[in-house]
Amino acid sequence: MALLNFKKRDVVENGPVNPTVEAFLQGYSIEVMPRTAEKVEDFRALLPEGTRVYIAHIEGTPIEDMVKTAKRIAAEGYPVMPHFPARIIKDAATLENWISMYQGEAGVEQALLLAGGVEKPHGDFHSSMQLMETGLFDKAGFKRLHVAGHPEGNKDIDPDGSTKNVEDALRWKQKFSETTDAEMALATQFAFDAKPIIAWADSLKEAGIDLPIHIGIAGPAKLQTLIKFAIACGVGPSLKVLQKRAMDVSKLLLPYEPTDVVTELANHKAANPDFNITNVHFFPLGGIKTNANWAINNGGASAKPANA
Repeated sequence: MALLNFKKRDVVENGPVNPTVEAFLQGYSIEVMPRTAEKVEDFRALLPEGTRVYIAHIEGTPIEDMVKTAKRIAAEGYPVMPHFPARIIKDAATLENWISMYQGEAGVEQALLLAGGVEKPHGDFHSSMQLMETGLFDKAGFKRLHVAGHPEGNKDIDPDGSTKNVEDALRWKQKFSETTDAEMALATQFAFDAKPIIAWADSLKEAGIDLPIHIGIAGPAKLQTLIKFAIACGVGPSLKVLQKRAMDVSKLLLPYEPTDVVTELANHKAANPDFNITNVHFFPLGGIKTNANWAINNGGASAKPANA
């Protein structure tokens, strides 16, 4: 993921927007990493006021770099949500130290808890549920905890291709949400086809899992880049959307944009107000400037940068 320097004058607006999409993009969030955040001169020239910025913690990234990034983005006025990947956290003492550093230096009060894409755990933890069981986030007074959702399954958890373990984990998290003081939600992996996303969201509701869903959407990017990330991240059947596009010579060299999937989800939300997908979460795989421009062109007031 490469984020580019982006100044106010770089914003390109293309006229009227679809009001249904504009409403759906209200309150969107976006994900960065320390090394990519460094390349952004000023997030206020990119993002709407109050945008939640997730900070991905990749194995090998020092906690000091994570905290420094959180502090910088928070100072620009944005609520930050750092990742806490269970499998790279050695023990409860390390977790408590990380929480203390984030709170003491950046005022962090929300977190994304996930297992993390590491094959062998570094210590005592291997799942986000174990992080929650420590009680340390409640002890620290965190106001919001997000956990991972997988609309197309997760082969790390269910290598046989079923969804049993994922579903069991979601039921556990649903019960935990009824005991914690923090607001909880599901932040999902990205997918490219609205229909399986809608079916998955409906199935959760039918199973009694009513956690709000912040649906992962891959931002605009070169087709080859998206296919690479999709395969690496274990994206499921909706990968066929990209593969079909790749076979169309007229579209092969054109950048992918998430207009179709976002519009279909927005239309479904408008027709079904109690639909449990409440927010969009962007993975800016083609760069934050590109993602921000797409959001501005399609989200209107919902995506107007703070400094615009």
